This record gives sequence, C-alpha cells and structure tokens, in this order.
Amino acid sequence: MKILLVDDEIELTDPLSRVLNREGYSVDAAYEGTSGSHLAQLGSYDLLILDWMLPGKTGLEICQEVRRQGKTTPVLFLTAKDTLDDRVQGLDAGADDYLIKPFELRELLARVRALLRRSGVESYTNSTGHLTVADLELDGENQIAYRQGRVIELSQKESQLLQYFMEHTGQLLTHAQIMQYLWSDEEQPSSNVIAALIRLLRRKIEVGKESALIHTVYGKGYRFGCAFVESV
Repeated sequence: MKILLVDDEIELTDPLSRVLNREGYSVDAAYEGTSGSHLAQLGSYDLLILDWMLPGKTGLEICQEVRRQGKTTPVLFLTAKDTLDDRVQGLDAGADDYLIKPFELRELLARVRALLRRSGVESYTNSTGHLTVADLELDGENQIAYRQGRVIELSQKESQLLQYFMEHTGQLLTHAQIMQYLWSDEEQPSSNVIAALIRLLRRKIEVGKESALIHTVYGKGYRFGCAFVESV
C-alpha cells in the first residue's frame, strides 16, 4: 500500500516515514504544499496524510484539489488546529479523519489501518477469525466466502487463491508468485491454469453490480481490492 505524507516538520516526517515503512507501507514524503499537491494529483496512493498548515499550498487546498479531480483516496489530516470549526472545515473539504498534534504513534497507525480497511485496500481478521476485505468475508477453514448476504462455496484452490489475494490486498501479485503459492515446484501446471482459476473465482465473488475485486495488471499479474482501475 502506498501512502503520501506531506508535512513541513522534518523532525516528524522523516521518523514517521520510517515507522510506516517498517509497518509494510510504501511512503512518499513531501515537505511543502506545492510538491505535495503535484504528487497527490499525479501519483497513485492508497492514503494521503496531510499537515494542514504548509508552505506553498495548505493541506486543505491539496485535499480540495484531489476531491475536485474525483479521487476518493482517503485523507487524514495531521494538525494543531483543534477547534470545532477547524474540524468541520477539514471534513467539509473532503478529509476522512483528523488527528490533533501532538498525537500517539499507535493511534495514528490505528487510524491508518482503519482508513485503508474502510476503502477496501487493507484486510483484517474479524471477531470470528474470518478474513475480511471491504464487503467480502472469507472462512478459509471451511472454504466458504460471504458477500452481501450470499454464501459462496469455494474449491480448495479457489479458497487458497482468495486467501492469498486478501492477505496481500493492494499489492501486485505476479503469475510466478501465485503459481509458487498454490503449487509446489514438482506439480506446477501450465500458466493457463491460473487465468482459468481466476475466471472461476471472479464469477463467484463478483456477481451482478457488485464491485470488482480482482484486477488484471496486464503483462504483470493481478491486484486485489476495491480502489483500482487496471482491470477490463
């Protein structure tokens, strides 16, 4: 998952970038609003973390520009502005969450995870032990998935593939990686088997007007989640 962090406090931005990297996120950092705005509009990010007061352009302006583009990327404001009017202004500009400085690191990480889950970019294990991404829930032990009230029976390989996708939501998974995960070196089938398996899985988990979850990245592999546009 890719995160854009825009904050002019280098003593905060650099350590926070390192922490997010250790948590498994890919982080781009900008230290003023103009370059931050450029990255936010042209880059493909799963989350924007913006300071409100920035040189060049404010985080509020960056958020408004992104929303005018029609992008639904989650936005988390980090700011010392803590009045009710400030919070309302930030949320009205299109922000999804708001964290007042100074903040506890574990609270920030929890909010990052929550925003990514809400947008279907990150998976989590619910109270029943089932893996969940967006509105899809997988009971891998019993090879059953649930989506919008439907019970979806899966074959062993379909269940294994879906679990692999859900555990790596937002990541590009190559044909070679999928092949290695599903079959041992001794039993690996032809590459056409993966395409056929994915077609079967799509027919089961993407029915009618349900949003697509498995996205083809042509010539490379597949990406799983709600927030991508590579598939056709």
